[in-house]
Amino acid sequence: MRLLLLLFFLSLFYSCETKDVEYAIVIHGGAGTILKKNMSDEMESAYIQKMEEAINAGYNILEKNGSSIDAVEATIKILENSELFNAGKGSVISNAGIVEMDASIMRGDNLNAGAISGVTTIKNPISAARLVMEKSEHVFLSGKGAESFAKYENLEIVENEYFITQRRLNSLGNAKKRDSLTDNKFGTVGCVALDSDGNITSGTSTGGMTNKKWNRIGDVPIIGAGTYANNKTCGISSTGWGEYFIRNVVAYDISSQMEYNNTSIQSASKNTLKKVKDLGGNGGVVGLDSKGNITMDFNYSNKSLELQDKMKKFFEDYIFPNEDLYLSLIHI
Repeated sequence: MRLLLLLFFLSLFYSCETKDVEYAIVIHGGAGTILKKNMSDEMESAYIQKMEEAINAGYNILEKNGSSIDAVEATIKILENSELFNAGKGSVISNAGIVEMDASIMRGDNLNAGAISGVTTIKNPISAARLVMEKSEHVFLSGKGAESFAKYENLEIVENEYFITQRRLNSLGNAKKRDSLTDNKFGTVGCVALDSDGNITSGTSTGGMTNKKWNRIGDVPIIGAGTYANNKTCGISSTGWGEYFIRNVVAYDISSQMEYNNTSIQSASKNTLKKVKDLGGNGGVVGLDSKGNITMDFNYSNKSLELQDKMKKFFEDYIFPNEDLYLSLIHI
């Protein structure tokens, strides 16, 4: 059995287009590098099943002429409630030993948006982001203030221990040994939906980076970086190395190319992700344009590609040729 590296970018897309109705939904379950030894057939099946459950929940809402806002929230909540993803329960753990979560949502008809960051007790951060958008005069709340707002709006509040899993504790231990942020820095979940009224909504939720320090905040809660929606152009949800997505204003940059240069969503996403790659970052996006065309794109940085080539050569030169010898030894 070969130990293969899986480069992980789970995404699913459903759509329906008839003479009278057009709607679509696309989701992602994060991106990153997972060792095959850590991804059993059962775990792989569990990821796929949970993503299918999530996208079906959103699709069923759209199919009944529901709003894209409801579809996005319902979809992301299912992923947040599963410990498989780096959002809500199962989020990665900070250097301080706690889970700190970010989320955002944006609607494309009026460009209204809501975001939260650094929350530790809100069971479903995406719901809090939506309430910031709909129940407050603000766009972005953080930390204790965001949690107080969530309590005021009667969202479910839990102890931080609810979010912590043994798998994430193990990842934190490994990252601390290396004094690194590179372990499980991906895994953000997101969703973009287009409803039968032509309205686009985008939402994204994350636990951020394993071993992050000093209340680090990535791109997810920053409107225009991790999340953006505009009925004139598209909706985008991002996943990857947040610092580079902030610097490139990734989600908005894709929309701007479409609005000002009449670029397709597929070409615009490739152009923007190339900018991320050229700066040394990597990550991906999912998105829908106003006609239901999709993009599901992921770029690796030059450094990542170099490491992949080195790893591939090492396995081809030293591991694969000695598989039979290794198997014979372990069965002695």
